Amino acid sequence: MFFFCWNDVLLLLEHTPVITLGRNAKAANVLASTEQLAKRGVEVFECDRGGDVTFHGPGQLVGYPIFDLRGFVSGDGKGRTLGAVEFVRRLEEVLIRTCADFGIATKRVPGLTGVWASPTNLGGSTRHVGTATPGGPGEPEAPSHGESAKIAAIGVHISRGVTSHGFALNVNTDLDYFNLIIPCGINSKPVTSVAKELGNALSLEEVANSVSRNFGTVFNSQILWLETLDALLGPSVGIPMKPPTELRKLSKEEDTFWA
Repeated sequence: MFFFCWNDVLLLLEHTPVITLGRNAKAANVLASTEQLAKRGVEVFECDRGGDVTFHGPGQLVGYPIFDLRGFVSGDGKGRTLGAVEFVRRLEEVLIRTCADFGIATKRVPGLTGVWASPTNLGGSTRHVGTATPGGPGEPEAPSHGESAKIAAIGVHISRGVTSHGFALNVNTDLDYFNLIIPCGINSKPVTSVAKELGNALSLEEVANSVSRNFGTVFNSQILWLETLDALLGPSVGIPMKPPTELRKLSKEEDTFWA
């Protein structure tokens, strides 16, 4: 698990196999039965992010930016606070730049959220990718050569200007898990991964370094890498404090302690 922080916090981590259902999720987009999911060791959770159904699991870099958008200025030149749509566009930009760091051409798809790997032949130019053949579990499949494939999903929640949830970038993900669902409710486009596009696996830490660096660039922020939750939260004095007497009286509270 990785932690990066400045005035706001970005958590980068891996999940055990789990399917999450966003606010707009349709139960029919989970194709596997309860028994099949249990056999694969996949849990299912509902959450308050936007979007439909998605999968998180080993080999996938999941990012949770916990940002107060009131501290970021929109790029429209009018000095306005960063809005929800522009925040999502910036997340996409971070992921597009990260994929480019590893030689993978990606893009946005009009009308859809997330980042998509471009076909290997686009506009007459050939994108150089690996030529691995499909192998056993954990081995990257052959690179895709046809339509755009989703390499990163995004789903966020914003409350009082503070963001939660975030993105999932398929790095060395076993893409067979996505056969358990209709990813993001879109059955017309495939999913892919960094490993599939390159033909070889990458270190998740190496990709996390790239993501954090691009976050710093896109959000114009300084990045500080912290490796433990204790380092993020700082030292605890361990002395309980009482609320002020006046506050307790106003709240009609008995003597209590704040840990």
